[in-house]
Amino acid sequence: MNWIYPLTIIIYSISLFAYFIDFLQHNRKVNRLAFWLLSVVWLLQTVFFIIRAIDLNRLPIITPFEGLFFYAWVVVTLSLIINRVFRVDFLVFFVNIIGFVMMSFSLFTPDGDVPESLASLLISELLIIHVSMILLSYAGLTLAFAFSALYVLEHQMLKRKKWGKRLLRLGSLTKLDQYAFHSTMFAFPLFLIGIILGFVWASIQFGELPWFDAKVISSMIVMCGYAVYLYQRVVKMKRGYSMALLNVACFLLILINYFLPGSLSTFHLWD
Repeated sequence: MNWIYPLTIIIYSISLFAYFIDFLQHNRKVNRLAFWLLSVVWLLQTVFFIIRAIDLNRLPIITPFEGLFFYAWVVVTLSLIINRVFRVDFLVFFVNIIGFVMMSFSLFTPDGDVPESLASLLISELLIIHVSMILLSYAGLTLAFAFSALYVLEHQMLKRKKWGKRLLRLGSLTKLDQYAFHSTMFAFPLFLIGIILGFVWASIQFGELPWFDAKVISSMIVMCGYAVYLYQRVVKMKRGYSMALLNVACFLLILINYFLPGSLSTFHLWD
């Protein structure tokens, strides 16, 4: 079944190309084609995920390859659902650019199983829940980033007085701001729970909390960044362009945190 993965990426790229044409030319037929192609991508991803789970007899989210794939699968799933429910134009395009990059990047990571020397250490329910929570939170925060990026784009278009159909399709700034906040509000607790479970797992396995580990420090910086965003949004009641930029900046911290070399970590041994 090795043909599924490259076929998925090919169809994924065609779908994004169609969404890009729709972004430039406002072509509804191309938009519908892109949506159905993306649905095919989701179906192929799901089949690949199930087959790998059966072959390995575990939930395939532990290795870097599996993590990137699972992240892309969740991104596609959420974007399809939100597109059908809220009908936010361009959201699917913006979100799936990131999902496509992650899935393509996974091609350059080892796709084998967990090394035997680490199998007993890594294949545990607590670690699987920890990784699942983190990846799900990343997908939710990706949506928040997309909404904020759309907000920034529309704000700049209004500022430069670039009127047209593309501006109308972006929707209102108020809704984009609300969607970004709600996505962050739901994803942040998952991230926090994932971090706590990671601490618990590390404490059980190593007998101490790795406070000065590079991955831990970078994760805490990400958590503080989003905590500041939520504090400013909920307590200070701040809205608008500055908050959208803050959300975008926080997501860039996530990318740095995720791709931080595993060699800098003393307990992320599988990176």
